[in-house]
Amino acid sequence: MDALTIKHASAMPAPTWSWLRMNDTKLEIPCDLERVRAVTVEADEALTETHASFEGAVAKLQERLDAERTGLEDTRACVRAAAREAEDLNDLDTPALSAYQLRATRDELANDVAAAFETGIGIDARSYLNFLAGGTVVLATEEGADEAAVVRVAGTAGGAAAASVDVVAAPNSTLDLTVSLDGNGEGSDAAGLIGSELRVFAGPRSHVNVCVYVTADAGFTALDDSGYVLDEGARVTVRHTVLGGAHTATGLAADLRGDTARMDVDTRYLACGEDTRDFNYIIRHHGRKTVSNMDANGVLTGTSKKVLRGTIDLIHGCKGSEGSERETVLLANQGVDNKTVPTILCDEDDVAGNHGATIGHVRPEQLFYLGCRGLSQEAAEALFVTAKLEDAALSAPDEQIRANVVRLGSALVDDFKDFEEELA
Repeated sequence: MDALTIKHASAMPAPTWSWLRMNDTKLEIPCDLERVRAVTVEADEALTETHASFEGAVAKLQERLDAERTGLEDTRACVRAAAREAEDLNDLDTPALSAYQLRATRDELANDVAAAFETGIGIDARSYLNFLAGGTVVLATEEGADEAAVVRVAGTAGGAAAASVDVVAAPNSTLDLTVSLDGNGEGSDAAGLIGSELRVFAGPRSHVNVCVYVTADAGFTALDDSGYVLDEGARVTVRHTVLGGAHTATGLAADLRGDTARMDVDTRYLACGEDTRDFNYIIRHHGRKTVSNMDANGVLTGTSKKVLRGTIDLIHGCKGSEGSERETVLLANQGVDNKTVPTILCDEDDVAGNHGATIGHVRPEQLFYLGCRGLSQEAAEALFVTAKLEDAALSAPDEQIRANVVRLGSALVDDFKDFEEELA
Protein backbone atom coordinates (compact mmCIF):
# COMPACT_ATOMS: atom_id res chain seq x y z
CA MET A 1 0.00 0.00 0.00
CA ASP A 2 1.34 3.45 -0.93
CA ALA A 3 2.05 5.63 2.05
CA LEU A 4 2.90 9.20 2.94
CA THR A 5 6.27 9.06 4.69
CA ILE A 6 7.37 11.55 7.33
CA LYS A 7 11.10 11.10 7.84
CA HIS A 8 13.17 12.05 10.88
CA ALA A 9 10.13 12.43 13.11
CA SER A 10 10.47 12.48 16.92
CA ALA A 11 14.16 13.29 16.62
CA MET A 12 16.43 13.46 19.66
CA PRO A 13 17.97 16.93 20.15
CA ALA A 14 21.44 15.41 20.45
CA PRO A 15 21.74 12.26 18.31
CA THR A 16 23.39 9.15 19.73
CA TRP A 17 25.08 6.27 17.89
CA SER A 18 23.22 5.65 14.64
CA TRP A 19 23.50 1.86 14.90
CA LEU A 20 21.04 1.95 17.79
CA ARG A 21 18.38 3.20 15.32
CA MET A 22 16.87 5.42 17.99
CA ASN A 23 17.74 8.97 16.94
CA ASP A 24 14.39 9.42 15.21
CA THR A 25 11.60 7.46 13.57
CA LYS A 26 9.84 7.21 10.23
CA LEU A 27 6.07 7.60 10.11
CA GLU A 28 4.15 5.95 7.29
CA ILE A 29 0.58 7.09 6.66
CA PRO A 30 -1.62 5.30 4.09
CA CYS A 31 -2.37 7.60 1.15
CA ASP A 32 -5.88 6.33 0.50
CA LEU A 33 -7.35 7.59 3.78
CA GLU A 34 -10.27 9.98 3.45
CA ARG A 35 -9.94 13.27 5.29
CA VAL A 36 -12.85 13.49 7.71
CA ARG A 37 -14.05 15.97 10.31
CA ALA A 38 -14.63 13.97 13.47
CA VAL A 39 -13.69 16.41 16.24
CA THR A 40 -15.95 17.70 19.00
CA VAL A 41 -15.04 20.34 21.58
CA GLU A 42 -16.84 20.52 24.89
CA ALA A 43 -16.10 23.85 26.58
CA ASP A 44 -17.84 26.93 27.91
CA GLU A 45 -18.37 29.67 25.37
CA ALA A 46 -16.21 32.06 27.40
CA LEU A 47 -13.25 29.69 27.00
CA THR A 48 -13.50 29.52 23.20
CA GLU A 49 -13.78 33.26 22.59
CA THR A 50 -10.66 34.27 20.70
CA HIS A 51 -9.61 37.16 22.93
CA ALA A 52 -6.04 35.81 23.06
CA SER A 53 -3.65 33.89 20.84
CA PHE A 54 -0.66 31.64 21.34
CA GLU A 55 1.53 33.90 19.17
CA GLY A 56 0.40 37.00 21.06
CA ALA A 57 1.17 35.44 24.44
CA VAL A 58 4.65 34.42 23.26
CA ALA A 59 5.27 37.93 21.89
CA LYS A 60 4.43 39.50 25.27
CA LEU A 61 6.79 37.09 27.00
CA GLN A 62 9.50 38.01 24.48
CA GLU A 63 9.06 41.71 25.19
CA ARG A 64 9.65 41.12 28.89
CA LEU A 65 12.67 38.89 28.29
CA ASP A 66 14.24 41.47 25.97
CA ALA A 67 13.72 44.20 28.58
CA GLU A 68 15.42 42.06 31.24
CA ARG A 69 18.48 41.21 29.13
CA THR A 70 21.77 42.63 30.31
CA GLY A 71 24.48 43.99 28.10
CA LEU A 72 27.25 41.98 29.74
CA GLU A 73 29.57 40.24 27.32
CA ASP A 74 29.41 36.44 27.32
CA THR A 75 33.01 35.19 27.25
CA ARG A 76 32.34 31.45 27.29
CA ALA A 77 34.39 29.36 24.89
CA CYS A 78 31.32 27.96 23.15
CA VAL A 79 30.09 31.50 22.46
CA ARG A 80 33.43 32.46 20.94
CA ALA A 81 33.34 29.32 18.82
CA ALA A 82 29.81 30.01 17.61
CA ALA A 83 30.74 33.57 16.66
CA ARG A 84 33.91 32.56 14.82
CA GLU A 85 33.42 32.83 11.07
CA ALA A 86 36.61 31.09 9.99
CA GLU A 87 38.83 28.47 11.54
CA ASP A 88 41.85 29.84 13.36
CA LEU A 89 44.30 27.03 14.01
CA ASN A 90 46.34 29.26 16.31
CA ASP A 91 43.43 29.83 18.70
CA LEU A 92 43.83 26.80 20.95
CA ASP A 93 41.44 28.15 23.61
CA THR A 94 38.40 28.11 21.32
CA PRO A 95 36.94 24.64 20.87
CA ALA A 96 35.42 23.08 17.81
CA LEU A 97 31.67 22.60 18.16
CA SER A 98 29.51 19.77 16.91
CA ALA A 99 26.52 20.61 14.73
CA TYR A 100 24.27 20.22 17.78
CA GLN A 101 26.46 22.42 20.01
CA LEU A 102 26.64 25.13 17.38
CA ARG A 103 22.88 25.18 16.88
CA ALA A 104 22.19 25.10 20.64
CA THR A 105 24.60 27.97 21.36
CA ARG A 106 23.14 30.17 18.64
CA ASP A 107 19.61 29.49 19.87
CA GLU A 108 20.67 30.39 23.40
CA LEU A 109 22.25 33.66 22.30
CA ALA A 110 19.23 34.62 20.19
CA ASN A 111 16.87 34.09 23.16
CA ASP A 112 13.96 33.99 20.70
CA VAL A 113 11.03 32.09 22.24
CA ALA A 114 9.00 31.89 19.04
CA ALA A 115 11.93 30.66 16.92
CA ALA A 116 12.87 28.08 19.57
CA PHE A 117 9.33 26.69 19.88
CA GLU A 118 9.09 23.02 18.98
CA THR A 119 6.83 20.02 19.36
CA GLY A 120 7.85 16.48 20.20
CA ILE A 121 7.21 14.80 16.84
CA GLY A 122 8.35 17.72 14.72
CA ILE A 123 7.30 20.33 12.21
CA ASP A 124 6.40 17.94 9.37
CA ALA A 125 3.96 15.98 11.50
CA ARG A 126 2.64 19.25 12.93
CA SER A 127 1.93 20.57 9.45
CA TYR A 128 0.16 17.37 8.43
CA LEU A 129 -2.04 17.34 11.53
CA ASN A 130 -2.92 21.01 11.06
CA PHE A 131 -3.90 20.24 7.46
CA LEU A 132 -6.19 17.43 8.63
CA ALA A 133 -7.75 19.64 11.30
CA GLY A 134 -8.51 22.44 8.86
CA GLY A 135 -8.51 25.02 11.64
CA THR A 136 -7.29 25.61 15.18
CA VAL A 137 -9.47 25.77 18.28
CA VAL A 138 -8.24 28.39 20.76
CA LEU A 139 -8.96 27.85 24.45
CA ALA A 140 -8.06 31.00 26.38
CA THR A 141 -8.76 31.55 30.07
CA GLU A 142 -9.36 34.82 31.84
CA GLU A 143 -7.05 35.86 34.66
CA GLY A 144 -7.88 33.96 37.83
CA ALA A 145 -10.51 31.75 36.13
CA ASP A 146 -10.98 28.02 36.69
CA GLU A 147 -12.00 26.24 33.46
CA ALA A 148 -12.29 22.76 31.92
CA ALA A 149 -12.56 21.46 28.35
CA VAL A 150 -12.74 18.16 26.49
CA VAL A 151 -11.60 17.56 22.90
CA ARG A 152 -12.66 14.29 21.26
CA VAL A 153 -11.34 12.84 18.01
CA ALA A 154 -13.50 9.90 16.89
CA GLY A 155 -11.74 8.11 14.05
CA THR A 156 -13.28 5.56 11.70
CA ALA A 157 -11.74 2.89 9.49
CA GLY A 158 -10.62 4.37 6.17
CA GLY A 159 -10.57 7.93 7.50
CA ALA A 160 -8.00 10.42 8.80
CA ALA A 161 -9.08 12.91 11.47
CA ALA A 162 -7.15 15.29 13.71
CA ALA A 163 -7.65 18.18 16.10
CA SER A 164 -5.55 21.33 16.35
CA VAL A 165 -5.79 23.12 19.69
CA ASP A 166 -4.08 26.19 21.14
CA VAL A 167 -4.26 26.84 24.88
CA VAL A 168 -3.49 30.22 26.42
CA ALA A 169 -3.70 30.18 30.20
CA ALA A 170 -3.88 33.66 31.68
CA PRO A 171 -1.99 34.52 34.89
CA ASN A 172 -3.28 32.76 38.03
CA SER A 173 -5.82 30.73 36.04
CA THR A 174 -6.44 26.98 35.94
CA LEU A 175 -7.42 24.81 32.98
CA ASP A 176 -8.15 21.09 32.91
CA LEU A 177 -7.98 19.78 29.33
CA THR A 178 -8.90 16.24 28.31
CA VAL A 179 -8.05 14.92 24.83
CA SER A 180 -9.61 11.65 23.67
CA LEU A 181 -8.09 9.98 20.59
CA ASP A 182 -10.39 7.08 19.83
CA GLY A 183 -10.48 4.99 16.67
CA ASN A 184 -13.39 2.56 16.39
CA GLY A 185 -12.92 0.16 13.52
CA GLU A 186 -16.16 -1.70 14.37
CA GLY A 187 -14.47 -5.05 14.09
CA SER A 188 -12.51 -4.18 10.95
CA ASP A 189 -8.72 -4.12 10.67
CA ALA A 190 -8.87 -1.46 7.95
CA ALA A 191 -6.39 1.39 8.29
CA GLY A 192 -7.32 4.69 9.88
CA LEU A 193 -5.59 7.68 11.46
CA ILE A 194 -6.33 9.90 14.43
CA GLY A 195 -4.22 12.70 15.79
CA SER A 196 -3.98 15.89 17.79
CA GLU A 197 -1.75 18.95 17.59
CA LEU A 198 -1.54 20.95 20.82
CA ARG A 199 0.24 24.20 21.65
CA VAL A 200 0.09 25.45 25.23
CA PHE A 201 1.19 28.76 26.71
CA ALA A 202 1.03 28.67 30.50
CA GLY A 203 1.05 32.22 31.82
CA PRO A 204 2.57 33.37 35.10
CA ARG A 205 1.45 31.24 38.07
CA SER A 206 -1.14 29.42 35.96
CA HIS A 207 -1.99 25.72 36.26
CA VAL A 208 -2.64 23.60 33.17
CA ASN A 209 -3.55 19.92 33.48
CA VAL A 210 -3.66 17.88 30.26
CA CYS A 211 -4.93 14.30 30.08
CA VAL A 212 -4.65 12.37 26.78
CA TYR A 213 -6.18 8.93 26.20
CA VAL A 214 -5.40 6.88 23.07
CA THR A 215 -7.89 4.00 22.68
CA ALA A 216 -7.68 3.13 18.99
CA ASP A 217 -8.52 -0.30 17.59
CA ALA A 218 -6.11 -2.44 15.58
CA GLY A 219 -5.26 -0.91 12.21
CA PHE A 220 -5.17 2.69 13.41
CA THR A 221 -2.21 5.05 13.49
CA ALA A 222 -2.32 7.65 16.27
CA LEU A 223 -0.21 10.82 16.36
CA ASP A 224 -0.19 12.96 19.51
CA ASP A 225 2.05 16.00 19.13
CA SER A 226 2.40 18.87 21.60
CA GLY A 227 4.55 21.85 22.54
CA TYR A 228 4.54 23.91 25.76
CA VAL A 229 5.88 27.29 26.84
CA LEU A 230 5.85 28.00 30.58
CA ASP A 231 6.13 31.48 32.06
CA GLU A 232 7.16 32.38 35.62
CA GLY A 233 5.72 30.10 38.29
CA ALA A 234 3.56 28.14 35.82
CA ARG A 235 2.61 24.57 36.66
CA VAL A 236 1.82 22.03 33.92
CA THR A 237 0.86 18.40 34.48
CA VAL A 238 0.51 16.02 31.53
CA ARG A 239 -0.80 12.45 31.65
CA HIS A 240 -0.49 10.30 28.53
CA THR A 241 -2.35 6.98 28.50
CA VAL A 242 -1.60 5.06 25.30
CA LEU A 243 -3.49 1.77 25.14
CA GLY A 244 -4.41 1.05 21.53
CA GLY A 245 -3.49 1.57 17.91
CA ALA A 246 -1.23 -0.48 15.69
CA HIS A 247 1.25 2.39 15.44
CA THR A 248 1.38 5.34 17.82
CA ALA A 249 3.73 8.31 18.07
CA THR A 250 3.60 10.55 21.13
CA GLY A 251 5.73 13.66 21.24
CA LEU A 252 6.08 16.49 23.75
CA ALA A 253 8.47 19.42 23.92
CA ALA A 254 8.44 21.94 26.76
CA ASP A 255 10.24 25.26 27.17
CA LEU A 256 10.48 26.18 30.86
CA ARG A 257 11.27 29.79 30.05
CA GLY A 258 10.12 31.47 33.26
CA ASP A 259 11.73 31.15 36.68
CA THR A 260 10.27 28.54 39.09
CA ALA A 261 8.18 26.91 36.33
CA ARG A 262 7.39 23.22 36.78
CA MET A 263 6.53 20.42 34.31
CA ASP A 264 5.36 16.92 35.30
CA VAL A 265 4.75 14.21 32.69
CA ASP A 266 3.21 10.84 33.58
CA THR A 267 3.07 8.26 30.76
CA ARG A 268 1.28 4.92 30.91
CA TYR A 269 1.29 2.60 27.92
CA LEU A 270 0.35 -0.84 26.69
CA ALA A 271 1.49 -2.63 23.52
CA CYS A 272 0.15 -6.02 22.38
CA GLY A 273 0.70 -8.26 19.36
CA GLU A 274 2.72 -6.39 16.72
CA ASP A 275 1.93 -2.89 18.02
CA THR A 276 4.59 -0.19 17.95
CA ARG A 277 4.87 2.64 20.47
CA ASP A 278 7.13 5.66 19.95
CA PHE A 279 7.63 8.36 22.58
CA ASN A 280 9.79 11.48 22.36
CA TYR A 281 9.94 13.92 25.27
CA ILE A 282 12.09 17.07 25.34
CA ILE A 283 12.13 19.44 28.31
CA ARG A 284 14.38 22.49 28.15
CA HIS A 285 15.15 24.44 31.32
CA HIS A 286 15.78 28.11 30.64
CA GLY A 287 14.45 29.72 33.81
CA ARG A 288 16.05 29.55 37.22
CA LYS A 289 14.81 27.09 39.85
CA THR A 290 12.68 25.24 37.32
CA VAL A 291 11.63 21.63 37.91
CA SER A 292 10.71 18.78 35.56
CA ASN A 293 9.72 15.17 36.13
CA MET A 294 9.15 12.49 33.49
CA ASP A 295 7.70 9.16 34.65
CA ALA A 296 6.72 6.28 32.38
CA ASN A 297 5.19 2.90 33.19
CA GLY A 298 4.28 0.29 30.59
CA VAL A 299 3.63 -3.31 29.62
CA LEU A 300 4.85 -4.94 26.39
CA THR A 301 3.47 -8.28 25.17
CA GLY A 302 3.59 -10.41 22.02
CA THR A 303 6.18 -9.11 19.55
CA SER A 304 5.46 -5.44 20.17
CA LYS A 305 8.09 -2.71 19.90
CA LYS A 306 8.61 0.43 21.94
CA VAL A 307 11.07 3.33 21.83
CA LEU A 308 11.18 6.05 24.48
CA ARG A 309 13.47 9.05 24.11
CA GLY A 310 13.57 11.38 27.08
CA THR A 311 15.78 14.48 27.00
CA ILE A 312 16.23 17.01 29.79
CA ASP A 313 18.24 20.04 28.64
CA LEU A 314 19.68 22.15 31.46
CA ILE A 315 20.62 25.31 29.59
CA HIS A 316 23.18 27.87 30.74
CA GLY A 317 21.58 30.24 33.23
CA CYS A 318 18.98 27.86 34.71
CA LYS A 319 20.63 27.90 38.13
CA GLY A 320 18.93 25.88 40.86
CA SER A 321 16.94 23.77 38.39
CA GLU A 322 16.19 20.06 38.75
CA GLY A 323 15.20 17.43 36.19
CA SER A 324 14.36 13.76 36.65
CA GLU A 325 13.26 10.97 34.33
CA ARG A 326 12.27 7.44 35.29
CA GLU A 327 10.73 4.47 33.50
CA THR A 328 9.40 1.11 34.63
CA VAL A 329 8.53 -1.40 31.90
CA LEU A 330 7.42 -5.01 32.12
CA LEU A 331 8.43 -7.27 29.24
CA ALA A 332 5.78 -10.00 29.35
CA ASN A 333 7.15 -11.93 26.36
CA GLN A 334 10.64 -12.76 25.12
CA GLY A 335 9.65 -11.54 21.64
CA VAL A 336 9.21 -7.86 22.54
CA ASP A 337 11.67 -5.13 21.52
CA ASN A 338 12.20 -2.39 24.08
CA LYS A 339 14.49 0.63 23.67
CA THR A 340 14.88 3.41 26.22
CA VAL A 341 17.27 6.37 25.96
CA PRO A 342 17.20 8.74 28.96
CA THR A 343 19.39 11.76 28.14
CA ILE A 344 20.51 14.73 30.22
CA LEU A 345 22.20 17.67 28.50
CA CYS A 346 23.86 20.18 30.81
CA ASP A 347 25.56 23.55 30.41
CA GLU A 348 25.08 24.80 33.99
CA ASP A 349 26.84 23.78 37.19
CA ASP A 350 24.26 24.65 39.87
CA VAL A 351 21.65 22.09 38.75
CA ALA A 352 20.57 18.49 39.42
CA GLY A 353 19.74 15.87 36.83
CA ASN A 354 18.66 12.28 37.45
CA HIS A 355 17.57 9.42 35.24
CA GLY A 356 16.91 5.73 35.63
CA ALA A 357 15.03 2.82 34.15
CA THR A 358 13.71 -0.43 35.62
CA ILE A 359 13.17 -3.03 32.91
CA GLY A 360 12.20 -6.58 33.80
CA HIS A 361 11.17 -9.79 32.08
CA VAL A 362 8.65 -12.24 33.47
CA ARG A 363 11.07 -14.93 34.63
CA PRO A 364 10.78 -18.55 33.40
CA GLU A 365 10.20 -19.81 36.94
CA GLN A 366 7.29 -17.39 37.29
CA LEU A 367 5.76 -18.69 34.05
CA PHE A 368 6.35 -22.25 35.27
CA TYR A 369 4.55 -21.41 38.51
CA LEU A 370 1.58 -20.03 36.60
CA GLY A 371 1.66 -22.98 34.19
CA CYS A 372 1.41 -25.42 37.10
CA ARG A 373 -1.82 -23.67 37.99
CA GLY A 374 -3.29 -24.00 34.53
CA LEU A 375 -2.24 -20.66 33.02
CA SER A 376 -0.60 -20.72 29.60
CA GLN A 377 1.87 -18.12 28.31
CA GLU A 378 -1.02 -16.34 26.55
CA ALA A 379 -3.17 -16.40 29.69
CA ALA A 380 -0.33 -14.99 31.77
CA GLU A 381 0.16 -12.14 29.32
CA ALA A 382 -3.59 -11.49 29.42
CA LEU A 383 -3.31 -10.96 33.19
CA PHE A 384 -0.79 -8.13 32.73
CA VAL A 385 -2.82 -6.59 29.90
CA THR A 386 -5.99 -6.74 31.97
CA ALA A 387 -4.31 -5.04 34.92
CA LYS A 388 -3.12 -2.16 32.75
CA LEU A 389 -6.55 -1.74 31.11
CA GLU A 390 -8.41 -1.89 34.41
CA ASP A 391 -6.16 0.79 35.87
CA ALA A 392 -6.79 2.99 32.83
CA ALA A 393 -10.55 2.46 33.08
CA LEU A 394 -10.65 3.28 36.77
CA SER A 395 -8.68 6.51 36.27
CA ALA A 396 -10.52 7.58 33.08
CA PRO A 397 -11.61 11.23 33.26
CA ASP A 398 -15.19 10.60 32.07
CA GLU A 399 -17.66 7.84 31.25
CA GLN A 400 -17.24 8.06 27.48
CA ILE A 401 -13.49 7.54 27.69
CA ARG A 402 -14.04 4.70 30.15
CA ALA A 403 -16.39 3.08 27.64
CA ASN A 404 -13.68 3.41 24.98
CA VAL A 405 -11.22 1.61 27.25
CA VAL A 406 -13.73 -1.18 27.90
CA ARG A 407 -14.41 -1.58 24.16
CA LEU A 408 -10.69 -1.82 23.46
CA GLY A 409 -10.19 -4.20 26.38
CA SER A 410 -12.96 -6.48 25.13
CA ALA A 411 -11.13 -6.80 21.81
CA LEU A 412 -7.83 -7.64 23.51
CA VAL A 413 -8.91 -9.82 26.44
CA ASP A 414 -11.69 -12.38 26.72
CA ASP A 415 -14.42 -11.54 29.23
CA PHE A 416 -13.11 -8.01 29.81
CA LYS A 417 -16.71 -6.80 29.66
CA ASP A 418 -17.19 -8.45 33.03
CA PHE A 419 -15.07 -5.61 34.41
CA GLU A 420 -17.62 -3.11 33.06
CA GLU A 421 -20.37 -4.89 34.98
CA GLU A 422 -18.29 -4.72 38.14
CA LEU A 423 -17.90 -0.97 37.68
CA ALA A 424 -21.65 -0.62 37.25
